[in-house]
Amino acid sequence: MNVTQDIKYIGVNDREVDLFEGQYNVPNGMAYNSYLIMDEKIAVVDTVDARFTEKWLLNLENELSGKSPDYLIVQHMEPDHSGSIKAFCDKYPETAVVANAKAFNMIKNFFGTDLSDRQIAVGENDTLNLGKHTLTFITAPMVHWPEVIMTYDSTDKVLFSADGFGKFGAFDCEEEWLDEARRYYIGIVGKYGVQVNAVLKKAASLDIKTICALHGPVLTGDLTPYLATYTKWATYEPEANGVLIAYTSIYGNTKKAALLLADEFTANGVKNEVYDLARCDIYEAVGKAFKYDKVVFATTTYNTDIFPKMRTFIEYLTARNFQNRTVAFIENGSWGPMATKVMKNMLESSKNLTVCENNVTVLSGVNEQTEIAIKNLANELSK
Repeated sequence: MNVTQDIKYIGVNDREVDLFEGQYNVPNGMAYNSYLIMDEKIAVVDTVDARFTEKWLLNLENELSGKSPDYLIVQHMEPDHSGSIKAFCDKYPETAVVANAKAFNMIKNFFGTDLSDRQIAVGENDTLNLGKHTLTFITAPMVHWPEVIMTYDSTDKVLFSADGFGKFGAFDCEEEWLDEARRYYIGIVGKYGVQVNAVLKKAASLDIKTICALHGPVLTGDLTPYLATYTKWATYEPEANGVLIAYTSIYGNTKKAALLLADEFTANGVKNEVYDLARCDIYEAVGKAFKYDKVVFATTTYNTDIFPKMRTFIEYLTARNFQNRTVAFIENGSWGPMATKVMKNMLESSKNLTVCENNVTVLSGVNEQTEIAIKNLANELSK
């Protein structure tokens, strides 16, 4: 496809992958995006995963129509984007490689050479003139690797955003951007909100009409919603008012309590979603915890601790700087319930959490007293 008259999409779709990075379920595949800027000087922006080198090089060759690229711009060295660098350099030995200095060290680690005979090292606000197009480089350290740069084309007003604004799913996958972008961002980049916010502040001074990420679709039209959503994610502010109820249940009693709570929220007109952590995509549940302003954790006391899936869920949240939320707890225990205490301790490092007063203790089974406590919790969270 043509991004603009001079900028071509030459990426590939991965329909073979089941778990991206060995952990993220991707039923609609992945896109490894690469771009070609045709001008007096020709620039390629990033390569693709090594499993798709041949297809990518064919895409590139078809667009070049017999010409040779002058520059390869390496924005990010993660192998799903850098895996074809060596094959490209072997095919086009006269092409200069443009990257952050840290990237050349990584290139040597990956491929045994730092391409010293063709390096162009760039930093903040360095430029590269292609003729009609002038590219300006923006350093984006720890978004989400230290060597990352983004590239701004002031002629066509295009931001090549590396992994920023990316999502799960193949390039031609017809689905809404938001949910899979959230799952991607929170899972992979969420820890680095401070660094993402710093780059967003840089981007605010640019006139951007198009965003070309390394995963997912090319973003065009009104970019305000994308930028606003990213700002919320980067500052750990909720996207929406509502409640995530995340639970684990062994014999069904904790599940019953969680579903009763959900019914109370629905009756009160409060948006809520319920996730069984033993059966759901846990990264989707993690994303929803960052979407809503309230989270209820419901689990059993288990081996004087909490059920393992809940422990994992909370660890995933705290590893991504979970904060600025209202939280509540439902615990279940037959003789010594202590799940609420354990969960509170696990969340101690999370900033700006408001803990509800009406937390619920289930003593084995749900009874009339439990139902009253659940109603009280629902009313508190519904205010």
